[in-house]
Amino acid sequence: MSRVLLLFGGRSSEHEVSCASAVSVHDALVSAGHRVVPVGIDRDGDWFLADPTFRPFRAEGRSVEMIVPDGMLRVTNHEVGIDVVFPVLHGPWGEDGTIQGLMETCGIAYVGCGVLGSSLAMDKDLAKRVIQSSGIDTSPWIRLHRARWDADANGVIEQVVSSLRYPVFVKPAAQGSSIGVSKAENDQALKDAIDSAFRYDTKVIVERAVIGREIEVAVLDGPRASAPGEVIVDAEFYTYEAKYADASSRFEAPASLPASAASEVRGLAERVFVELGLSGLARIDFFYDAAKGTFLFNEANTMPGFTSISGFPKMWIAAGMAYPDLCSTLVDAAIDRHEERSKLSIR
Repeated sequence: MSRVLLLFGGRSSEHEVSCASAVSVHDALVSAGHRVVPVGIDRDGDWFLADPTFRPFRAEGRSVEMIVPDGMLRVTNHEVGIDVVFPVLHGPWGEDGTIQGLMETCGIAYVGCGVLGSSLAMDKDLAKRVIQSSGIDTSPWIRLHRARWDADANGVIEQVVSSLRYPVFVKPAAQGSSIGVSKAENDQALKDAIDSAFRYDTKVIVERAVIGREIEVAVLDGPRASAPGEVIVDAEFYTYEAKYADASSRFEAPASLPASAASEVRGLAERVFVELGLSGLARIDFFYDAAKGTFLFNEANTMPGFTSISGFPKMWIAAGMAYPDLCSTLVDAAIDRHEERSKLSIR
């Protein structure tokens, strides 16, 4: 079995979600026989050897450093070697290619997508551009940088009204867990939503609101798609609170879909996985118009929530894969992928 560095926490607004996900991953890997070193990254970016008895985990304890480019961990005066990293980090500085770049520099195997796939999927604007160019439908949108907003807010509002029409959703381009996302149905609400989104990112997207069911598909290397699941909420949309605090929200796996629709969305998810250059794992999200029988790509998540009751694991559990087996599969795949890449010529 492997010695796994389990990274959690991080500097993003999804810090708490990561701390909860890490508990489930830690326990699953330990039960599967792996030796796990839990290291929390606090909001300032400092690394700490975590006490696994705290639930959820806390990014505190003895200071930890990673030696570059050797990839060894230094804990106080001791050095600890690792075989593979499982970065259960959500959002910026973890899911966006930054931590993946560190692992590449140190030559360490790691779970999940590489630098390019991670950064591309994290940027909702660029991901939608790639997917649209591949022939997969997605909701209409415009991208917006702060300089244009500051210089011509009225012009932006006019463009939204003429090209998208209300209602619209406003999102930071590179965030997760619905952080900074707002729905706008008039000019003032749009202005407030854009100002709010710019608190979290320097680029914002404004999307036409889609009326449809929220269907998700979990994908592993292959690509190999799970049966689809469905997000069911009573809230107006799937907010942060609806995801993590509202007991009325739930996730059903498998989703209640016609067999032909389930097969279609699985195929679409595998295509998205390939088009975005993803590896390891991803959760691909769609909107489904039941009346028309059509799917629209929404976004790709390269490190989705990973508690045992989160959507990604639940879809594989519904397919017959136990949660510890899923975590072990990801670790083994990361090591295999690293060994394969290490055989490539560099000169």
